[in-house]
Amino acid sequence: MENDAATLYCPNELCQAANPLTHKFCQRCSTPLPKRYLWVVGDSLSLGSTGEILADRYLIINQSVVLDTKPGLLPQAPDLENTHPIRPYLRLIPYRLNIPQVYGILPITDGYVHSQVLLLEKSPLFADNLAQQVHLCSEFTDAWRYATSMRQLHWLWQIANLWQPFKSEGVVSSLLNPYLLRVEGPLVRLLELHSDSTTALELPQLGEFWQQLHQEAKPAIAEFVQQISHLLIQGEIKSSEVLVAVLDRGLAELSKSQTPTIQIATKTDTGPSRQRNEDACYPPSGTLLSKPPQPTALAIVCDGIGGHEGGNVASNLAIETIQKQVQQLINVPPDHIEPSLLIADLERAAAVANDKISQRNDSENRQGRKRMGTTLVMALPIAHEMYITHVGDSRAYWITRHGCYQVTLDDDVASREVRLGYAVYREAVQQGGSGSLVQALGMSPSSSLHPTAQRFILDEDGVFLLTSDGLSDFDRVEDYWESEILPILTGEENNIVNVVERLVDIANTKNGHDNVTIALVNCRVKYTEPQITLKAVVPDSTHIKTVNLTSRALQPTLLETKPEQKTQVVPSNLPNRISKLPLNLIVPLILVATAGVLGYWVMLLRSPYANPTVTPTRNLPSTTQSPKAQQRSLNNLAPGWIIKTNSEITFNQQKLPPESFLEVIDKKFNPQPSPGIYEVYLRLCNPQPASTNNLAIEPPQSSDQPIKTELAELKRFAVTVLQPNQDSPCDSVSLPRDTPPPAANTPNNPDAAESNNR
Repeated sequence: MENDAATLYCPNELCQAANPLTHKFCQRCSTPLPKRYLWVVGDSLSLGSTGEILADRYLIINQSVVLDTKPGLLPQAPDLENTHPIRPYLRLIPYRLNIPQVYGILPITDGYVHSQVLLLEKSPLFADNLAQQVHLCSEFTDAWRYATSMRQLHWLWQIANLWQPFKSEGVVSSLLNPYLLRVEGPLVRLLELHSDSTTALELPQLGEFWQQLHQEAKPAIAEFVQQISHLLIQGEIKSSEVLVAVLDRGLAELSKSQTPTIQIATKTDTGPSRQRNEDACYPPSGTLLSKPPQPTALAIVCDGIGGHEGGNVASNLAIETIQKQVQQLINVPPDHIEPSLLIADLERAAAVANDKISQRNDSENRQGRKRMGTTLVMALPIAHEMYITHVGDSRAYWITRHGCYQVTLDDDVASREVRLGYAVYREAVQQGGSGSLVQALGMSPSSSLHPTAQRFILDEDGVFLLTSDGLSDFDRVEDYWESEILPILTGEENNIVNVVERLVDIANTKNGHDNVTIALVNCRVKYTEPQITLKAVVPDSTHIKTVNLTSRALQPTLLETKPEQKTQVVPSNLPNRISKLPLNLIVPLILVATAGVLGYWVMLLRSPYANPTVTPTRNLPSTTQSPKAQQRSLNNLAPGWIIKTNSEITFNQQKLPPESFLEVIDKKFNPQPSPGIYEVYLRLCNPQPASTNNLAIEPPQSSDQPIKTELAELKRFAVTVLQPNQDSPCDSVSLPRDTPPPAANTPNNPDAAESNNR
């Protein structure tokens, strides 16, 4: 008789039949049976004996791993009152390709002692389902010696990209812990995250960790790794951005020994329950494209929003616009491409498409739910890299021989709640409206749009799946990638068109609620160890900073760079054209310039503001203000504006009564943990005690102390932004002496407002 512990319950709530662990599909209803092996966070925990069941659902595999035998039930969520242990996992969700995610908690009772342990999903574990054994993926330092030179640098490149976000969340020590640092094929994966001690960890410590690697580095990069380690230890590489740029140059040099082959197949289908197809794709549906012989490769999937009002118009307009924009980028030789500039151009291409659709909406006077829009997911393979650009909830998946990884994060309410640290993902998706989009192309001006463009290094064969939610809903990709897509990589399936056809059939038969569009990008790489010795070259740090921090509007781009000139080259000195002018022209030019300077100096002396006793009044309304000035709201919040609370709200455990007035001191863009998050600093203008139901509440803090919150959190409250002609107590109160003045160049680029629930 089979042990009950060796059963897996069907996640279909109408079935819930018990199945043997060796089955992949329910023997009663054929529903896929997900096997969620979970990592138990903690040292030397005594869970029980192997084979026991905990909390009536978790099968003990060993002292650190359990299997959820009831994957259809929502796990118990951790208490978010104390988010310190789990906050880094939530905030770092954009990096979930490299880190595990919070699954839930497991209550443990040992005698009279009750405790809870954290369970993580998508940890670096691999299972032998036949033997019912689970193993940890190899440690980074153990696997290092067996990797190619391309993969060795790829692993270091991933660590360098994780350094700053991990440091901002106080878990950067995890990247220096050999036990936590694992590898799963081409990916660096963290077993769990450890909080940093009081001792600050900096790049020299990373250099010391890497220094031990050069002995077993491949000959082509051994000296390169040693030089980088030395530069880090000596402090000559001062930022992770510079470190990434150094590694990028090394990878570009190695890629000359790698030959990529790309195949793209697409298909879009109306589905069984829709009257019309609002999706669109590029290349056109039914196309099979190969590079070579084709010189370029590009795949795009768009899912239109707006129903019969024009979702199909928006998706096709986005395809047409972006394809033209990107075609110009593809004409640039691969060895002339600066990655950060290309990413900026891809984001700009999405912004151009957004404005095209928005202008169409405005010209047709479409407002609110009648506005048409579209999601976007795009794959652009160039040399040894894959660039993925994304807006909305259409997704990109990366399938290798080692697993299936979702590389895009949906722009919906649930993901935003997790990213802000407010909820665990599996709990957030259960809330009403969790699938509502917070941004899509065409729904708002491009100043409110935050596309996500990222790149991945290709050092082995892999498949990128781009899909609309017609397939990705209900975890269909996770359920079927192994049976349908993996055979492409193992050689069992040589025709990717057949795979696309079967995936569309799965979407229509297993889901069937929406249109479905799929683009499959099959990447084959052949690598030969080069007979070279790489040298580490540190680029100009000033250029690196400019590329990363300059606004999109001012940033130099590949589209503005001549193809024959490398984009990363910044001339240090310009030709002295004045010296080429004849002397009879130079003297008059000098006289004219001198007269201009004297005239400007006299004008300043006559200005009333030249008198130090006269100070211009703060926040005076402009007499030249356009009568059609934009309505003030949280979506375009700016320093100096006034916010009124319409009900009692709480900031940082401090309650404010209704009719409280707050002045916006500053609004700062915070790129961590992901783009689109703004911090707002407020000053309370009318502090007064409040009471509710005769219970005394602590009076609000002094108006001299600024209140810090996030714009997304502010939008959750019932507040009103006052217009210029409305009075408030803030008008007669000057800024506190110790409060910093608003930044003059604070970007006015708020989070995108939520769009319609699709």
